[in-house]
Amino acid sequence: MSEESITSNKTYLVTGAAGFIGYYLSKKLLKQGCTVLGIDNLNEYYDVNIKYTRLERLASYENFTFIKKDIAEKEEIIKIFREHRPHIVINLAAQAGVRYSIENPDVYIQSNIIGFYNVLEACRYFPVEHLIYASSSSVYGTNEKVPFEETDFVDHPVSLYASTKRANELTAYTYSHLYGIPSTGLRFFTVYGPLGRPDMAYYSFTDKLFDEEPIKIFNNGDFENDLYRDFTYIDDIVGGIEKLIPHIPTGEVSHEIYNIGNNEPVKLMDFIWTLEKVLSKSLGKKKSFQKQYEPIKPGDVPATYASTDRLFEAIGYRPNTSIEEGLQKFTDWYVQYYNKK
Repeated sequence: MSEESITSNKTYLVTGAAGFIGYYLSKKLLKQGCTVLGIDNLNEYYDVNIKYTRLERLASYENFTFIKKDIAEKEEIIKIFREHRPHIVINLAAQAGVRYSIENPDVYIQSNIIGFYNVLEACRYFPVEHLIYASSSSVYGTNEKVPFEETDFVDHPVSLYASTKRANELTAYTYSHLYGIPSTGLRFFTVYGPLGRPDMAYYSFTDKLFDEEPIKIFNNGDFENDLYRDFTYIDDIVGGIEKLIPHIPTGEVSHEIYNIGNNEPVKLMDFIWTLEKVLSKSLGKKKSFQKQYEPIKPGDVPATYASTDRLFEAIGYRPNTSIEEGLQKFTDWYVQYYNKK
């Protein structure tokens, strides 16, 4: 593996720049003086005003350029690569959401399969130093061996979303093999934090608290055999990506995959109780959720649990933000952003 620090004299192309991870990564690069080219189609899967807020904050940097395009439009993506010749590409654009993939499969094929293929094609014809792309912990499906390791068998996805992410990994490997594109896939584990995705449980639960609506808990009320999730704070995700950018794969096939998770899965009910605790602290008064228990939904998995050994061996880095610390930062932001005091 080659090692060097991030340099500011390169162009970093970030797809999904108005998205949660894309925004924070772009901001981190911009603060270091890097030139960032952001692409996003600004779809309305969740409240688009959050995306505009993120873009407004990025627009204050002179070295940021935003292009509203869909990566599923091949000619447009090729044109962007031809004109800007990015050195580093971080592909974070994708249609997210496990349950939504059951209701709206077409958009997942367009964005996650065709869109990613278009990015790979662009990297083929306009070679880049490193392509980093978003995969997901969903690829592990219902694996019972924990923690999940990158060498585990992952060819039994239980949602279309997961299968598109596994397809991304396989296609990226093939393009690395055929065309020598150095690429790194990142399996993210339940990313959360301020300015996050409103469709995620921690955010939507908080919304429902203020709307005085019950939250739906998909564990049948079974506290003994509860769902587990490996929650990863946004700063830990961005810190890992930042360290991986100059860590370019150089093997016979220049392709690597890493988990980025907190390595400390949390029971769903413990997560909810922690969210109640930090919300109460942010507001200065006791708050509790109304709870409604339902069966687990198709496509959901019982547990996510990341082994981060491979990531640590590669770059000496492990996410380490506790769930209480991370959720406190989220609720403090939420209360201020939505003026809830």
